[in-house]
Amino acid sequence: LDPEQNSEFLDHYLDLRLDLSKVLFICTANQLDTIPAPLLDRMETMRLSGYIAEEKLEIARNHLWPKLMERNGLSDDQLKINDAGLKYVIDSYCREAGVRNLEKQLGRIMRKSIVRLLEGEEAKIRVGKKDIETLLGKPPFTADKPLRGLGIATGLAWTTMGGATLPIECTQVHTLNRGLKLTGKLGDVMRESAEIAYSYVMAHLKEYGCSPDYFDTSLVHLHVPEGATPKDGPSAGITMATALVSLARKERIKRKLAMTGELTLTGQVLAVGGIREKVIAARRSNIMELILPTANKKDFEELPDYLRDGINVHFARTFRDVYHFVFDEHRDDKSLH
Repeated sequence: LDPEQNSEFLDHYLDLRLDLSKVLFICTANQLDTIPAPLLDRMETMRLSGYIAEEKLEIARNHLWPKLMERNGLSDDQLKINDAGLKYVIDSYCREAGVRNLEKQLGRIMRKSIVRLLEGEEAKIRVGKKDIETLLGKPPFTADKPLRGLGIATGLAWTTMGGATLPIECTQVHTLNRGLKLTGKLGDVMRESAEIAYSYVMAHLKEYGCSPDYFDTSLVHLHVPEGATPKDGPSAGITMATALVSLARKERIKRKLAMTGELTLTGQVLAVGGIREKVIAARRSNIMELILPTANKKDFEELPDYLRDGINVHFARTFRDVYHFVFDEHRDDKSLH
């Protein structure tokens, strides 16, 4: 891939030398983590966001469905699917970034409908939301319902499937000795985030209205549900710290609220990636109040209006800001919106 070195590239299969110095190579990948570092170093990286549900609906309605209808020789008089049915397929069966799987699922719906038409059961078929499970089986994805309770905070994560809510829960196991136990198949980065959040909160207990010796005699267990799913990435620091503060204060988060941001040992909130996907995940779970790092304000402002509409966003520079947004409902934070 290096133009300085591949002017006489030797193809061992053809046993010929080829000039590749003016060839442009274009590669695609779902994630960067699995690309070898020497190869990635020779590439210019362009990040392309996946389609959101509204965009998938437009693509399905105006392109995929008409194309499949034409391919199968069907007319609108014979088979139709309404928007509610398309939305259910998109939300419950096709959460990947692209639309390849969406086209496959629509093709399955069409093939099963054609069988019914050929068998003479019906002359016209209208597919709605209630018919989708009969045609496609039980959905692999269900509506995200944020966990609520003492020691629980909702984070936002980027995955290869797009955005997702990331509930984090912690509890006091016993008061015989101190310590932190982590579970949930966490990667090295998230384990470090948990250690930093634990150390930061333990050092500032009094500042955040907690008993100064709470962690001295408490074994705390912090867990990220869906333990069989590997999770890693620098975006859960403030969520973990918020869950620990909730536990130590013995105060649950009273409203639906989600957050993302990495935390430093001095309490600074660092920028994270995947803001678009994370906002989409929050909207899908009907969470309309978010906390984002101040450094990501530009990323949020660049989102389309229909993604930002109705969402109340707080931008935090330090964890002190996060604490006030979550636990101090009387704080005037208009300057940080």
